Amino acid sequence: MLTSVPCERDQKRVGGGPPADRKKPDGGIVFGMMVWRLERPIVNALTQVGNVQGRATPFLVVHLEPVLRLSDKQLYAIAQLNRDLQIERNAWGELIIMPPTGGDTGERNAEITMQLRWWAKQDKTGATFDSSTGFRLPNDAIRSPDAAWVSYERLNKLTQEQRRGFMPLCPDFVIELRSPSDSLADLQGKMREYIENGAKLGWLLDTERKRAYIYRPDEVVQEVENPVVLSAAPVLADFALDLREVWW
Repeated sequence: MLTSVPCERDQKRVGGGPPADRKKPDGGIVFGMMVWRLERPIVNALTQVGNVQGRATPFLVVHLEPVLRLSDKQLYAIAQLNRDLQIERNAWGELIIMPPTGGDTGERNAEITMQLRWWAKQDKTGATFDSSTGFRLPNDAIRSPDAAWVSYERLNKLTQEQRRGFMPLCPDFVIELRSPSDSLADLQGKMREYIENGAKLGWLLDTERKRAYIYRPDEVVQEVENPVVLSAAPVLADFALDLREVWW
């Protein structure tokens, strides 16, 4: 269960921050003067595959509104204090708490990020981001795609402060990789959300079925069976992802 316990604070500390020697409880999510604690059985369960209405659900949804509405800065602080978990926020203000990825998924993510990063270094028109990066979409959701690319034209309009936290934009290009425990319907919903909020191209890669779903604005979703290479043109000039290093 999710519980809260008081958190001691040093009244002499400027800005009201926690004392340097304060220890957060095991499995705790720290926020303000309270510690939002995930009890150990729930934390352990996040690393396994649950089943709700016949679908895989390896995540925890925390309902906050209308009792509490976290600002971007507060959510960012919570994410920094709980680096062993991936925390997103949907458009309704609910927190989506997910465990770290497994080994196979992590290796595939690294391969995708490496290929995209290598291309971007040569192309020099935009920057790439991995799955640890949070983007605040126009609908107020905070999402962290497995890989993303944003043009320098758009990035350069952000202040340095905006770039330090959740960046207030939707990437031009996003990739989501489906792991064996992920719900396909949930990921498809995220892909539609990206497109509706400004993404120009999105790829959902289903490693179990070796199938790619290609999303573009105002177009029907394209399904490609066992592709060897996917081209991101014209959004990303001549970038092509070699899926032989992803499917295996």
